[in-house]
Amino acid sequence: MAVSNIPKYHIAMIPWVAMGHMTPLLHLANELAKRGHTITYFMPRKAQLKLQHLNLYPDLITFHTITIPHIDGLPPGTEIATEIPISLCPLLAEASDLAQDQIELAFRANKPNFVVHDNVYWMPHLAKQLGIKSICYNVVFAATLALVFVPGRNFPKDRPITAEDLSQPPPGYPSSKVVFRGHEIQPLMMITMPMGKNITFYERMPNTKSLCFSPDQCYLQKHINTPLEDQWDKWLGGLNPGSVVYCSFGSESILEKEQFQELVLGFELTGLPFLISLKTPRGCATIEEALPEGFEERVKGRGVVYGGWVQQPLILKHPSVGCFVSHGGPGSMWESLMSDCQIVLVPQIIDQVLNT
Repeated sequence: MAVSNIPKYHIAMIPWVAMGHMTPLLHLANELAKRGHTITYFMPRKAQLKLQHLNLYPDLITFHTITIPHIDGLPPGTEIATEIPISLCPLLAEASDLAQDQIELAFRANKPNFVVHDNVYWMPHLAKQLGIKSICYNVVFAATLALVFVPGRNFPKDRPITAEDLSQPPPGYPSSKVVFRGHEIQPLMMITMPMGKNITFYERMPNTKSLCFSPDQCYLQKHINTPLEDQWDKWLGGLNPGSVVYCSFGSESILEKEQFQELVLGFELTGLPFLISLKTPRGCATIEEALPEGFEERVKGRGVVYGGWVQQPLILKHPSVGCFVSHGGPGSMWESLMSDCQIVLVPQIIDQVLNT
C-alpha cells in the first residue's frame, strides 16, 4: 500500500512525566506526524516549555496541557520528575493518576483512534470504555519491566500468563501499587526495548501483542536540525577531536555534596578537558557553592561544571567529545549508542544497573 493511501489517524499520547520518557515519545509523534497522522500530546505546562522546540509538525502535533493536582508530601507546584528527588516519584505518580478526569474529558471531546501511553495502569481500561485502542510504549528495556512485574515470581511454563497470575505478589514481597496494578496493564500492543530472553514474558501476556525496537528506531532525533548552543559550540570547537570527557547523570539524579565533589575531583585528575552537566547537589543552593575549594581556578579553560539543561545528543555528536560518563538511564543509553563516544556507566538505581 502506498504511503499516501494509508488511513490517517488521530493519536493521543500520554507519557510518564519525566524528560527521559516524554522526549522519545515526542520523537515518535514527529515520525507519525510526518506520515500525516494528527497527535494530541498530553503533558504538564512546565514540560511543554522544555519540549515545544522539538515539535517539528506544529500543524499536526498539539500539546494538551494537564494540571498535576497537589498531594501531601509533594512540593507545591511539582509537575515533572526533574523537580524532585527520585524518592518522591511515587508521590508524583499518585498525583499524576488524579489527572485521569482531565484526560477522559479530552478523550470524549476529541475521540482519538489510538492512545499511546507509558505504563499508565488505568489507561487500557479507560480506552476500552471509550472504544479507543491502547498501545503501551515503554522507553525502558524489557528486563526492567519484567523485574517490576515479576520480582521473584515463578510463573507456569505450560500455559499463558493470566491476570490472576499477575495480581499475586511473590512470597515475602510486600504488597504495593506496583505489584497489584501491574496485571492491569494489558494494552493492544506493548512496545519496548529488547534485552535477552526477557521479552518472552511479554509474549505470554494475555490479549497483548509485543513489538521490540532498537535505539536507531526509537530515538528519532535525526530529523531535528537545531544547532548546538553557541557557548558549547565555541568551547568544544577550540579543543582537539575526541579529547573531551562529557558527564551527565540525567535529569532526575541528585548527588550528595560529598559524592559530587569526589566526582569532579576525579575529572580534574584525568588531565583531560571535560564538561560535567549535573543537578545541584543536595543541601546546596548552586553548583558553584558545591565545588571543592580552588577547583574552578585549577581547571579554568579545561573543565566546565554546569547545572543547567544541555543539548546532550548534539554534545555527544560533537567531534571534540570522545567519552561519555553516564548513569545508564534509557534515554542516555539510546543517545550514547547513537554516537561514536566511548561509554563509561555509573548506575545508581535498578534499571540503570540492568542497562549497564
